[in-house]
Amino acid sequence: MSEAANRSRIGVYPGTFDPITNGHLDIIARAARILPRLVIGVAINAGKGPLFPLEERVALVRAETERVAQTSGTEIAVAAFDTLLVEFARSVGATVILRGLRAVSDFDYEFQMAGMNYRLAPDIETVFLMASERHQFISSRFVKEIALLGGDIASFVPTLTRERVLARLGGGAA
Repeated sequence: MSEAANRSRIGVYPGTFDPITNGHLDIIARAARILPRLVIGVAINAGKGPLFPLEERVALVRAETERVAQTSGTEIAVAAFDTLLVEFARSVGATVILRGLRAVSDFDYEFQMAGMNYRLAPDIETVFLMASERHQFISSRFVKEIALLGGDIASFVPTLTRERVLARLGGGAA
């Protein structure tokens, strides 16, 4: 691949990020090693009944990814979207959709989604990154459930996110 083509490669990493977890940050940091520009797409997805409003999720993702951008040299942008993923990818000039896989059970759904996205936009490739072993079991849903039941989420999310989750659930920043 030519130097110019490499510099222009833009990836999109979509999700609801409700909340952003250490697993998400691991995928973002690893993607930053292979992409010169990464756009994190925060999906509205009101059907999931998010804990945080969209604007707060976008702000948290921006805050939590700032250090990754600084240390990697990759340009990281964060934007909300409420369209088809391939349309969002096109709108930001992305040629790569990045997806993280935690377990074999994720693969079936992601495989189907990649096939649909390819049918809609054959010029956009889907790239899968396996979650690191220490993050394979983390999900936003589990983080919220554990926090709601008074469990310690410190090893699953970054500090700022932990504080916001606990405050949102009425538990303070203990």
